Amino acid sequence: MNWVIKHSKKIKYQTDLEEILKPIWEDLQNYKWLITDVDFITDSQIPLNFEKDYFFLDRDEFAQLMNSDTQIIWGVISAVSNNYKIDEKKNLTLSSESEQVWKENVFQIPESILEIIAFDSGYTILKFKNNKLSEKFKNYFESEAIELCKLK
Repeated sequence: MNWVIKHSKKIKYQTDLEEILKPIWEDLQNYKWLITDVDFITDSQIPLNFEKDYFFLDRDEFAQLMNSDTQIIWGVISAVSNNYKIDEKKNLTLSSESEQVWKENVFQIPESILEIIAFDSGYTILKFKNNKLSEKFKNYFESEAIELCKLK
């Protein structure tokens, strides 16, 4: 299932990772996080910078980012298995501005179980491969989670 958060009373700002992942974080303990095409605002010390094109974070590094006061403005954030092999050429082409972002069940990294797309501080798109995670997310955000197919 694919969801969009456009407006929510639960988040301080768009793509507030701590709140977005709150209902499913415990289920994501065994994944690493690939972050590409990222732009952000923060007052915190985080494992991202503007010198690299992508970041591959372990659970603790991602938790540091998630628990910081950081707004992701643009970016593709993918939860992948711990043994995922980085393909640098492919990673450099991933973009939150890709037309694939708006297509149902199309993942820019096919191996990911969850893809979060921050789109210009206006939308947070979440694509799930796991129905249980999708339902937990939807139940937490209720009517604030809009089906991607109904947005257009």
